[in-house]
Amino acid sequence: MYSNKENVNILTSLLVAHGIRHAVVCPGSRNAPIVHNLSQCPDIQCYPVTDERSAGFYALGMTIALGEPVLVCVTSGTALLNLAPAVAEAYYQHRPLVVVSADRPQQWIDQLDGQTLPQPDALGRFVRKAVTLPEPHDDEERWYCNRLVNEALITPNGPVHINVPISEPLFHFSVEQLPAERTIALTPADIQPHVLSHVCRMFMQARRPMLISGQPMNPLMDEAVMLVGDDDSFVPDFVLYTGGSIVSKRLKRFLRKAKETWVVNATGEVTDTFMNVTRVIVGDASVVADQVRFMTEQQPHPFVQQWQALLERIRRQVSSFLPPYSQMAAVRYFEQSLYDGRHPKASVHYANSMAIRLANIYAQHPVFCNRGVNGIEGSLSTAAGFSCVTGEPVFCVVGDLSFFYDSNALWNQNLKGNLRILLLNNGCGGIFNMLPGLEQSPARDSFVAADHHASAEGICMQNAICYLKATNIEEMQQGIDTLLNTDSQRPVLLEVFTRPADDQSALQAYYQSVTQ
Repeated sequence: MYSNKENVNILTSLLVAHGIRHAVVCPGSRNAPIVHNLSQCPDIQCYPVTDERSAGFYALGMTIALGEPVLVCVTSGTALLNLAPAVAEAYYQHRPLVVVSADRPQQWIDQLDGQTLPQPDALGRFVRKAVTLPEPHDDEERWYCNRLVNEALITPNGPVHINVPISEPLFHFSVEQLPAERTIALTPADIQPHVLSHVCRMFMQARRPMLISGQPMNPLMDEAVMLVGDDDSFVPDFVLYTGGSIVSKRLKRFLRKAKETWVVNATGEVTDTFMNVTRVIVGDASVVADQVRFMTEQQPHPFVQQWQALLERIRRQVSSFLPPYSQMAAVRYFEQSLYDGRHPKASVHYANSMAIRLANIYAQHPVFCNRGVNGIEGSLSTAAGFSCVTGEPVFCVVGDLSFFYDSNALWNQNLKGNLRILLLNNGCGGIFNMLPGLEQSPARDSFVAADHHASAEGICMQNAICYLKATNIEEMQQGIDTLLNTDSQRPVLLEVFTRPADDQSALQAYYQSVTQ
């Protein structure tokens, strides 16, 4: 029988799954559920050592002799600190020492409770990875616990620390078997030909494979998922994810239905966006994506063709939909006019919020967007900095709140005429008008959406920026033509004024048209 502590059981199951076969265990009450589980696993041999400082070096000696990870388990409090000398040595010898510490619940730290101190990150830079497990109460917390253990156990080239808070009562051993846990594998080297071949083979052999890329673009996928609805024939069983942020929450929820995902990135990070990652491959994601696309061109896959047909249908509907004067109409005309052969080397930056969502509808090229973690701040400055170190055109499509927040980006002597800005000004954070339920709050317009009546004209005058404005569809189209084609030694800005209600109406009409 195993402990009834779910985080302890998840940890134990994954230790076995990742091949941990030897564990040095130290006495204590708080770590007793962990030690009990380890002792009950037929695949793990336990070695009791009372002195934690000595125990750390025992485990180090074992991992040196075996050439494989060895676990050392201690109770809460200063017991963990006694491992520091052995952990530091393991760090500089690049030995895979797995430190597991039991911990008191967070709420009792620094409250004069016995054997409590801040244990997360207590071993500092001498571990390659440190995680603290939750005590799960629902499926999302169980997924999080699983992910954290996997992240720690696939971290290469040194010791890791897994901290395990355990609430009382401690000593209930009533679970008959360990849970079957998802394992995440790591392919740690840069992609070699045989690895690339294996990835492509897995993709082509899957019954329903999907290649998905995050930033810079995943155009029209949000609309496709809306059309698919509950049709499970479109749900992939194998997703190859080449990383980058995905704007659409709807798409992320959809891909969580998939059976498994392989992630390709340059760092080896576990980016488990779809909550079903089973392998992380370190390498150049673009190389993998290009090879998969080449394979599907040479050997068309029925499931890929099914999705391509759906996306082509949506593209035709998007092309035929003519939005009235609005931010959507401005982005549509900008994107149509941009890539007509006049600007083959142009770089296009979109700000966060509504701007990048419109890009996902109309842009058919890579775009830049601060989707790593940023909100509206810094979008204009990023594009401005980009423009300073290239001689090619740089376009920035930005909403009003993002623009005014970051207007100091234009207060800079390094700017040149290659920076062109399309400012979409509807006098508020328009996306907040589209969030269901928020309309019930009297604080929405003034305090959440930041309703305003500002214009960029004075800012442009102050900073010697060529200023254009549009208040109707004819002025907008003429302004975009000028923005794209005029010669200037200074940046050029077109401010397109729209009404929030018109922007919302255009977007709603668009979604109705593509889902009919």
